[in-house]
Amino acid sequence: MHELWSSFRVFFSSLKLTVVLLVLSIILVFWATIAQVRLGVWGVQEHFFRTFFVLSKLPGTEIPIPVFPGGYFIGGLLLLNLTAAHFARFALKWGKSGIALTHLGLVILLIGELLSGLWQEEYSLRLDEGQTKNYSESFRLSELALIDTTDAQFDDVFVVPEKLLARGRAVTHPPLPFRIVPKAYYPNASLQMRSPATAPNPSLATQGIGLQVTTTPLALTYKMDERNLPAAYVELIAPEGSLGTWLVSEQLAEPQTFTHAGRTWSIALRLQRHYKPYSLTLVNFSHDRYAGTEIPKNFSSRIRLTTPDGRDDREVLIYMNNPLRYAGLTFYQAGFDNNDRTTVLQVVRNPSWLLPYVACVLMSAGLLIQFGISLFAFVARRRALPTA
Repeated sequence: MHELWSSFRVFFSSLKLTVVLLVLSIILVFWATIAQVRLGVWGVQEHFFRTFFVLSKLPGTEIPIPVFPGGYFIGGLLLLNLTAAHFARFALKWGKSGIALTHLGLVILLIGELLSGLWQEEYSLRLDEGQTKNYSESFRLSELALIDTTDAQFDDVFVVPEKLLARGRAVTHPPLPFRIVPKAYYPNASLQMRSPATAPNPSLATQGIGLQVTTTPLALTYKMDERNLPAAYVELIAPEGSLGTWLVSEQLAEPQTFTHAGRTWSIALRLQRHYKPYSLTLVNFSHDRYAGTEIPKNFSSRIRLTTPDGRDDREVLIYMNNPLRYAGLTFYQAGFDNNDRTTVLQVVRNPSWLLPYVACVLMSAGLLIQFGISLFAFVARRRALPTA
């Protein structure tokens, strides 16, 4: 057991392991940079960095196999290597305190990146001037929304994540008076009006707009200026029988409605929403340009933030490098649309956002302390030399 532990310590504290991991990191970053043209930023993050292994499919099959270490694997080994090397080579004494502090900062930096990958969430919030919202929307993920709109004062909303539709299994929820059975799911598709020439076969839909529309599956896209538009056919089954099969897609402008047991429902596939216990209203959007050009100089959003209990009711100006931080979320000015009448805010939730700052402070302090210790030791040695 002692020999096994000794071999373990020697291996993980080895400088050779550090060099190998750094070389693998360089290859991974270079490979991901090349692949970004094809996969885009989101695809590269998921395929190369936020995974233990880069996967590829066996030729002629859909079986994924690991072909290269991923970001989590390399980062985890670097963290282990750094910690083991520190305890194996550096004694806890004042002369090495700067190195210890610098290593601690590196450890916190690696942990912070891991937690950001696991916890960070990003959404988009579009507001027209005068519009009020209490939710933001995902950039990429969708959800099936079934809404009981019978009561004029409020809606009962039931949502099914897109990944459950992709599995093709029936979804039940006790408050829902019917089951949701996915019949077909397309991660990216186009819709067009049905005609005998374009769609000779009967539609999968038996209710709603799906009777008039045909769905064409498309290849997944990872380009920065494009996004996938999923579509699905879902059947609603009540205890007394089927309520029909419906086509749902983000490309449909309005939700489809139906009645069941004296209640009115709507059904739609939409971007995944993140609701908040407060509301944001766009009071005014400003877009300044350099004189005589169309080059943006500054764009900013004056937002009114209100809470139902009235504790918060204030206006905030959001502009570049000056976000709004509130209730664990950060609102950044990301863009604009609709002839400068619509603002686009990026909404980020990252509980570990302070860790990189703490890590940089610790590493800077460690380097300064170590430099100071070496400088004082050098000056002391110079003073101790005999004078001619």
